[in-house]
Amino acid sequence: MNSNSLKYFFTAAIFCVSATAFSQDPIGTEVINVVRPYTPTVADAFKIKETPVSVDSLNMEKKNVQYSIFSVPVASTFVPDKGKATTLERKRPDQLYNNYVTLGFGNYTTALGELFATFEVDRDSEVSLFFKHNSSQGGIKDVVLDDYFFDTSLDLNYSGKTRDMAYNLGFGAMHEIYNWYGLPEFATEDEIQRANNAGVNHSFYGVALKGNLKMQDSPFSGGEALLRYFGDSYSSSEINFIVTPEFVFDLGNQDVGVNVEIDYLSGKFDKSYLLPEEGIKYSLLNAGVHPYIRFQNEGFVINLGAQAVFGMDNENSESNVFIYPKVDASFRVVDEFLSFYAGVDGGLDQNSYFNFTRENPYVSPTLIIAPTDRQYEAFAGIQGKFTSTVSYNLKGSFKNEISKPLFISNPLMSTVPEDELQGYEFGNSLAVVYDDITTFEIFGELQAEVSNGINLGVNAGFFSYSLDFLPEAYNLPDFKATVFANAVFNEQFFGGFSLFYVGERKDLESFDPFFPVEPISRTLNAYVDANIHLGYNVNPQLTFFVKGSNLLSDTYEKWLNTPVQGIQVLGGATYKFNW
Repeated sequence: MNSNSLKYFFTAAIFCVSATAFSQDPIGTEVINVVRPYTPTVADAFKIKETPVSVDSLNMEKKNVQYSIFSVPVASTFVPDKGKATTLERKRPDQLYNNYVTLGFGNYTTALGELFATFEVDRDSEVSLFFKHNSSQGGIKDVVLDDYFFDTSLDLNYSGKTRDMAYNLGFGAMHEIYNWYGLPEFATEDEIQRANNAGVNHSFYGVALKGNLKMQDSPFSGGEALLRYFGDSYSSSEINFIVTPEFVFDLGNQDVGVNVEIDYLSGKFDKSYLLPEEGIKYSLLNAGVHPYIRFQNEGFVINLGAQAVFGMDNENSESNVFIYPKVDASFRVVDEFLSFYAGVDGGLDQNSYFNFTRENPYVSPTLIIAPTDRQYEAFAGIQGKFTSTVSYNLKGSFKNEISKPLFISNPLMSTVPEDELQGYEFGNSLAVVYDDITTFEIFGELQAEVSNGINLGVNAGFFSYSLDFLPEAYNLPDFKATVFANAVFNEQFFGGFSLFYVGERKDLESFDPFFPVEPISRTLNAYVDANIHLGYNVNPQLTFFVKGSNLLSDTYEKWLNTPVQGIQVLGGATYKFNW
């Protein structure tokens, strides 16, 4: 209570006492005025010292004490055990095997065989061999022509290393057989018989020499080289030579480099489709130089560069110089959880007969081969992780291409004399056409590690096309998606699942060009392809497996009038071993 409060309190108390006294003694009144406020004080207190002085009347003098020990030995028979270090039980390391063989069989008379083997030449070099065979005798529902296929390949590699370099030399050979079994719906019985008489099988074969080199502590960091011959049973032939040396320099802790690429392609077809008496020849050379500089630290990576390409068409005596951007950057915003990336790319892409047959084995040996001028491809996106086990990637891109190849069905040549008919002239093969196309794409992907040994993923892409000449982007889908999962249940059981969705595509079905009939636009339905595989490890060396493909039994058309096999089941075993 402060001084003002005390003042008011005493004033009120005196007022009450005065009032009481006045009421008891009416003879007179008396007023007392307090003129000094109450001021409390704290009285001084006696403080005890920390170390008081003691006063003792008895002073005792300390005496010196002397003592000694009388030691008597005691006999004992106790003997302690010797100490021994504790050992940890170590798990025996898994045995590693350098070779394996796989055999499998399934419906549609399917056969699968693989062999991988390595042979050590010395401490720093080895030879490896890989052989693969996959074939089926066909039997697709409602197909009236032969639909079997045969795919065999062999690869031999010699690899070695020294203190300053690592190198690899390889040889490859292949042999494949496919059939043009995709007749149009309007084909007559006579045309079916003529196709059978002409023969609709088509064989591919090829050999290749390849090598790569990696150098240490040298401006010449290495490179790759490839020489490939590719041909078919219709006297088509193609030679492709590619060499890509690389040079890297350290300039102020920044990587400065130059990539060189030389791509020479030469080939021929005995016939063209509409003018079978005339063949097709092509001879193309692309020579490019790509200098760049890379800036990087813990938070970002930036590549600045450009590519100059000299392109030559020897058959048409044409040449040109192309300049392409080669710029990309990535920035880490939140450690591994969020990163931005963007860039602009381009290039002169060499198309070839070999590459077309890898994508579509049902093409006819009458193709026009030309490079694609990918003027620019701009992209940007974000990637990272939502949690420590869930990652994501979202990207958008815009691409402009001059002379982009598209597959389109060949017309049925019903007016050609029977003795001149070829097996691909019944509307059952595909050609390649070119157009200038801009493509807008949005791509997204999620991957998650559900638990140890179980991974899930999904990705999808949306596409939009703009063409200069053709009415449709033939055989290009506007949407694709994939769902996949892989699991290791325990040391014995493992498996996986995948599901592919491809949206609608367009194709053009044409009649004999000598008939005044307009081509018909066809829509290929969207399809879903579900696949599963399961495996059981009997021991570290022997594994049994079973695979199921196209489990929804949808004999969809990947290409026009060319349905695929229905439910496919393949079972087999893999045996691992060492020599």
